Amino acid sequence: MYEEITAQAKQAVTEILSAAKLKKGDIFVVGCSSSTVAGKSFGSASSMEIAQAVFDGIYPLLKENGIFLAAQCCEHLNRAIITERAAAEKQNREEVNVVPQPKAGGSFATITYNTLEDPVAVEHIRADAGIDVGGVLIGMHLKEVAVPLTLSIKRIGEAPITSARTRAKFIGGERAHYNENMK
Repeated sequence: MYEEITAQAKQAVTEILSAAKLKKGDIFVVGCSSSTVAGKSFGSASSMEIAQAVFDGIYPLLKENGIFLAAQCCEHLNRAIITERAAAEKQNREEVNVVPQPKAGGSFATITYNTLEDPVAVEHIRADAGIDVGGVLIGMHLKEVAVPLTLSIKRIGEAPITSARTRAKFIGGERAHYNENMK
């Protein structure tokens, strides 16, 4: 079961990275309910093993591409973000003092905090792309113009997934021209 969850997470993120055209130093936000991956209600069956399986499908891909992981905590921590200090500093985000736990922050955020080289918690981040595993609402942590992505994979475990990339705002009127090479 865990190997299948890892494979599903890896496939989803591979597709997102391809569509989003992220570059080194970009930020990828993940909201993950291990309870919904297990087919249960939010917060009712938090599982470090399931969170680890999802993490194992996502983090190595991001790391090998030089992309920062931003793990969204659950509502008990006001959807705070766990990320590398360098990512927080890149966006001038103020560190807050909290350490996620499986039942207060979530299993995925806990795994992330315990794995990153120099983890910090921040209240907000503006990610370049992301995946929402189980309907935990990552939108508040994406840059302003989010573009939904359609993936070949629709679930990780029992949890429905949605994903998005972001793009620069189009400004101007009918005479404006746009850089087609921008993501």
